[in-house]
Amino acid sequence: MDVKKTFIVLLVLFSAIFICGCTGTDSDTATPAATATETTAATAAGTAAPEGTTTAANPELLKIATTTSLDNTGLLEALQERFEENHDVTLQIIAAGTGKALEYGQRGDVDVLMVHDRAREDTFIDEGYGINRRGIAYNYFMIVGPESDPAGIAGMTPEDALTTIYETAPTNADVVFISRGDNSGTHSKEKSIWTSAGYNYTADVEGVGDWYVEGGQGMGATLTHANEKLAYTLSDSGTYLSYKTDLDLVPLVDEGDSLLNVYSAMMINPEMYDYVNSDMAREWINFLITPETQEFIGEFGVDTYGQPLFFESLGNYEVMGISQAEAEDPIPA
Repeated sequence: MDVKKTFIVLLVLFSAIFICGCTGTDSDTATPAATATETTAATAAGTAAPEGTTTAANPELLKIATTTSLDNTGLLEALQERFEENHDVTLQIIAAGTGKALEYGQRGDVDVLMVHDRAREDTFIDEGYGINRRGIAYNYFMIVGPESDPAGIAGMTPEDALTTIYETAPTNADVVFISRGDNSGTHSKEKSIWTSAGYNYTADVEGVGDWYVEGGQGMGATLTHANEKLAYTLSDSGTYLSYKTDLDLVPLVDEGDSLLNVYSAMMINPEMYDYVNSDMAREWINFLITPETQEFIGEFGVDTYGQPLFFESLGNYEVMGISQAEAEDPIPA
């Protein structure tokens, strides 16, 4: 190719590049692409639906947001296996604590919630996000700590125990309390006990000193953290029992009306989000309250730990503070 032809070719190429550069959108003024809804289900699948759009229900997938205590104990995994054996569905379980689970429900990211914070559940239902709540199980919270019990709280009421920890910790470096600090059902219970003890959680407790640590972790991780620090923490009895063999912590406070821990399941309201898998959500909750499943829940952990991790709701609705219908009535189609 002679010099003249080479020059013409180069001129055409530079012209094309210049035209493309001029017509392209500048990055500072570009119209943003549709943002993705922050759904855990979408993250797990590697895709996300554009915000503001609806997604058709997938009859082969049921998305459940739940508290970490139900997940850490292994109960949900066992129930999942039993349910999937007889239903053409895959359960996608997102264990994130009650506060985060409720957020997922408010965004329509899941089909079912399994949580344990009655006050926030009531608000969730009153605002129209949740329907058909059923009590499925209960156990109790406990304050666990090192056997040496440096604050001397053994046998106290929960309120007196937290008060003693609060008053003792500033002058005793061995007294440390690890809080979930994650807006979970367990964290809400802890805050309610502080309130009952006469403290304003935000003003008096949160950030009060190095002795009060907000871990921001699930129940199993919080127990492990407390064990490493030889600290006190509030735990549900089921998770404590399932971690007990790896812990040096012992139950120190395990009696008191405020320690009741009730677990519920509810559907996300299809009138709020018409794409949720309501049919399978109903099947799942009805499965949970059948006599067979309730018996399984009540016996779960007995062979391994010598006692159940949870107590069944069937026949115990008065203990749980719920109506008989909310414990036993199947959800109609």
